Amino acid sequence: MAGQGRAGSRTTEHAWLITGPMALFAVVCSTIVALVVREPFGDWPMAALLLAAMVAAGLPVLNFTVRRHSVGVTLTEIPLVLAFYLLRPLTVVVIYTLAAIITHHRHRLGATKFWFNVARAAAGSSLAVLVLQALPPVQGVGPGTWLILFAAASMVNLVSIVSVAGVHTLLQGWQAGREAIRKTPLALLTAAINIASGMVVLILIAETWWSVVLLAALVVALALVYRAYAQFFRQHRTLADMYELSRAIAESGQDGTLADALLGRVRTLMQAEYATLWLPAQGRHPEVLLTARNGDSGLLDLAKTPASVRQRARAQGRAVTVGRGMTSDPDLRADLSVQRIKDVIVLPLRSGQAVIGTLEVANRLGDSNYFVRNDVPVFETVAAHAAVALENSRLVDRLRHDAYHDTLTKLPNRRRITSALDESVKIRAPGEVVALLLFDVDGLRQVNESLGHAAGDKVLVEVADRLRASAPSSALVGRAGGDEFLVTMRLESAEAAVDLAAQLREQIRDEMVFDALTLDVDTAVGVAVHPDHGSDAATLLQRVDLAAMAAKSVPGSVQLFNPGLESRSLRRLGLAGDLRRALDEGKLEIYFQPKVTLRDRRLVGVECLARWEHPTHGTVAPEDFVAVAEHTGQLSRLTEIVLREGLRRSRDWAQAEQPLSVAVNLSPRTLTDQHFPDRVQDLLTEYGVPPQRLTLEITEAGVLDGTDRPVPTLRRLRDLGVRLSVDDFGTGDSSLAHLRRLPVHEVKVDRSFVQGMATDPGDLAIVNAVVTLSQQFGLAVVAEGVESELTLELLQDIGCEIGQGFLFSRPLPYERLEAWFGAQVDPETISGAELPRLRVVP
Repeated sequence: MAGQGRAGSRTTEHAWLITGPMALFAVVCSTIVALVVREPFGDWPMAALLLAAMVAAGLPVLNFTVRRHSVGVTLTEIPLVLAFYLLRPLTVVVIYTLAAIITHHRHRLGATKFWFNVARAAAGSSLAVLVLQALPPVQGVGPGTWLILFAAASMVNLVSIVSVAGVHTLLQGWQAGREAIRKTPLALLTAAINIASGMVVLILIAETWWSVVLLAALVVALALVYRAYAQFFRQHRTLADMYELSRAIAESGQDGTLADALLGRVRTLMQAEYATLWLPAQGRHPEVLLTARNGDSGLLDLAKTPASVRQRARAQGRAVTVGRGMTSDPDLRADLSVQRIKDVIVLPLRSGQAVIGTLEVANRLGDSNYFVRNDVPVFETVAAHAAVALENSRLVDRLRHDAYHDTLTKLPNRRRITSALDESVKIRAPGEVVALLLFDVDGLRQVNESLGHAAGDKVLVEVADRLRASAPSSALVGRAGGDEFLVTMRLESAEAAVDLAAQLREQIRDEMVFDALTLDVDTAVGVAVHPDHGSDAATLLQRVDLAAMAAKSVPGSVQLFNPGLESRSLRRLGLAGDLRRALDEGKLEIYFQPKVTLRDRRLVGVECLARWEHPTHGTVAPEDFVAVAEHTGQLSRLTEIVLREGLRRSRDWAQAEQPLSVAVNLSPRTLTDQHFPDRVQDLLTEYGVPPQRLTLEITEAGVLDGTDRPVPTLRRLRDLGVRLSVDDFGTGDSSLAHLRRLPVHEVKVDRSFVQGMATDPGDLAIVNAVVTLSQQFGLAVVAEGVESELTLELLQDIGCEIGQGFLFSRPLPYERLEAWFGAQVDPETISGAELPRLRVVP
């Protein structure tokens, strides 16, 4: 049994600590033999023949590996048994040592390993002949001779086992030595078979030398059997390793340890010193370069394979092999020499037709061992398994990523934010709160409807980029869905959260330019904090939604959650079913507020206002049930009920020779209904009211939303002859110049400016400017919220024509309005051609 090895964890120079004592032991044993034997040398012709047989038998027919060392099983015991019987003792030592020199020189081992193997052969053979001299002399070829020769040959194997285990222990630790001992049973069994075969050969030769002819044929057959067995052994081991590799890949693909399981087993399967996985950067996946090295428990982020070999395999899309008996490209061989690599196999990993990386093995274990072409098909099978496993692993990772991230903006989605919140609220940090900020992008629906969803997506991506760039590095920024973005982080207080929300809103608020179009982007922000507003993620998300909804009612505001928002939201939720029944049963009442000329107080019309007296909740604010109607799809019914009542009363007043115009408020959402103008036409026809007596009022935000979305509906209504009015003018960011593009007839100045005219010069200046410019543009002006005589006089001075407010009358139901008419209108002024004029009330 012969062995060759590579250096271990320590330098191979330490092997002299075993080589030297073995050489000394060989000298001592040989000296003792020379002293006790009369003729220790002789029989040189026969020795030459047996030397040749030993060299031939020294060719390994079975190899296995211990750590970084290759051990080969040979047939040297057969000629050794013959030498013990036929030759002088020290002649056996000489030819056995010479055979070791010739054999290991052919393998081109380093000096340290070469002399270790020579010393091992000399020590083993010298101990064997010493034992042989201590035993009774051999006589004949009977059983006694068998036992004596078996004992002598066993000494050679004993020295070999002890020396190999010792050098492994010395160089690589006791685990390597123990592993070497565990590998010996197969070698011992083989040695015993070889010794028995040598006995048979000896018996045949003792009987007749002609048996050599038959023995030669037997030796050839035995060599072929040994090689067949070696091939079977390698195939069995390969199949077992492939099974373990497949199972490990399947198990590790779920827990992210695929590279560890793959490379370690590939290195073992291919008996390589290095196994490397290389994956280039792809999308959000960075470059991967990991190597399993023999003797190391972890993976290294380096590779011994030259980059030129790897790039050739990737470019050609096929295996590249460099080593003895394979590729002879001088450039590649030179690159391997620089890296001190003797051989390498590099295989491309494929996904369909695309190459997604490479799998590499370098340095076959054992100085005399090299990768051969038969190794390539096995390695290709491994690479195919690895490619599928890697693609599946990346697919799982991509699915996991997609499950927690928004596809459009690449930000974490609501599920990921919820998970992060759940983790954050579990950690109580004194003096800190977990803040949750919800940014609701204004006007995205109008962008989608006017410019298409592609433009809306660009707006969302831009907002996401700005928010991600502006938020603190410790914040988690995500998209909740639709036009909503979430930011969560730890802050010192709720006030700090509100301040941060305001800062972020200002930082992301800026114009967006898309081709030739410029859009203004603004957000309404809701804020909720843990533990003040909730102890879990679900509650915080619910309450920050409520805060953001409240912030939307005041454009560009930041709203901190308070319990009143939740009670109002719950109330609205409970009103949904009640509103539907109220509409079905006619429980909503229409109130009317007069509109009069400010100069002579003539009654010119009324504004129709819906009111709802709930049997349980009492009076429900219009903004509450209008919001409920919008969210439950009942807005069109509500609008039609108000229109019908207003037109019916306008018809009745005209028949009583008291023609008055009626004004009805519209929700901005109504302007998106392309069938609405047709319904207005039908109602005008049904009640026989001239179109000019109907005024439709739309809020400034609904008419001037930054897009041309409402223009087609407004133009169709104007073509019907209906008057159009912009309500609550001044509360938004628009200007009168914007109104010139729209088919409107009237502007209603918001009550907040009118009521402040008497005390705030700024409000007075605003109202004055609106009135002056509106008149220049040919628009009528209505002042809302006229509640004092001083305000009335100021409005008269600046030329405002029409007003409405508590100074004249609060909104009244129809019966009380009729009584108000009778009390306030001067009968003398009533005629078919003149509007009724209000009495002057002191």
